[in-house]
Amino acid sequence: MKLTISREVLLQPLSQVIGVVERRQTLPVLANFLLVGRDQSLTVTGTDMEVELVSKVSADISADGEITVPARKMIDIIRALPDGVKITFSSSDDKATISAGRSRFTLSTLPASEFPATDQVETLENVVVSEAALKKMMDKTSFAMANQDVRYYLNGLLFDLSDKLLRAIATDGHRLAICDLEEPIEISGDRQLIVPRKGVMELTRMLSGDEDEVTLAIGRNHVRLVKGETTFTSKLIDGRFPDYRAVVPVGADNQILVDRLAFTQALQRAAILSNEKYKGVRLEAAESMIKIVAHNPQHEEALEEIEAELNFERLAVGFNVTYLLDALMAIETEQVSLELKDANSSCLVSAPDSNINRHVVMPLKL
Repeated sequence: MKLTISREVLLQPLSQVIGVVERRQTLPVLANFLLVGRDQSLTVTGTDMEVELVSKVSADISADGEITVPARKMIDIIRALPDGVKITFSSSDDKATISAGRSRFTLSTLPASEFPATDQVETLENVVVSEAALKKMMDKTSFAMANQDVRYYLNGLLFDLSDKLLRAIATDGHRLAICDLEEPIEISGDRQLIVPRKGVMELTRMLSGDEDEVTLAIGRNHVRLVKGETTFTSKLIDGRFPDYRAVVPVGADNQILVDRLAFTQALQRAAILSNEKYKGVRLEAAESMIKIVAHNPQHEEALEEIEAELNFERLAVGFNVTYLLDALMAIETEQVSLELKDANSSCLVSAPDSNINRHVVMPLKL
């Protein structure tokens, strides 16, 4: 294979694909990019056997071919080259050469035949959504995903498609985040799919705030999204997600209405002196006021007071301050509503009079 391409054009697909290439691999070829030069275009593929990204750019191909090269080394070399330089890439036998100006680099390669091929995605459903809306849903929920939990089905984001509604749900067992797509979608039947954590992170990175429509192609074991010249494919987690509807508090008649920004800033200040391990803060609500109290093992204390609207006389409850802050950051309204039954019940955090974006935070015994 031999091709000529500008540094900036080559850097674009390499940067898009590098995220799925793990530093530690069971198979040496998984640390490589698969490069395919054909029909005056260069295709760059990276995979970890769970998530695959493919990106294509135009290139001056003088000899077709395919090869795999060390991903991290190649992208580091291209990044380090000066702007605007023309790059010549060629491969033969088990070596690849990158030339630019007076610079020349020789990399070891592995045959393209060793690179794992993604299973064909048998599409059962195509869901067309706005790119910005899909990214927004994921941004407002993905932080609540579990990370390396033994309950493997929690290490991902659930997409629930039912009643012409697309909903994203994430939970780590201590908090729950739900966000609905505001526009109805066209679907042939109800379906649930769990996209693994890494797939969620790469998909979020790939999407932008554009209002263009994108298509989610849903298969039995895969989900695929094509945006321009980049194709994202991820395996789905085979597991049963918990019944998230049963976790959302119903009939919680104690409500606190508070200015979201003031509440967020007060929690951030109090968090400085909270216990580093448990990150607990105590909320004491009474007489149109919330007291936020934090302690740590060094007997230091933070106390914040902010005004609030209460429909009850008195209530004290503890929470992990990080979980509360994450929920508040995901809500965009000036005021925020906190609803709970009592000091031992979970708290529903949402925008007043809106169910589009809801967060449930479990209480913490302090």
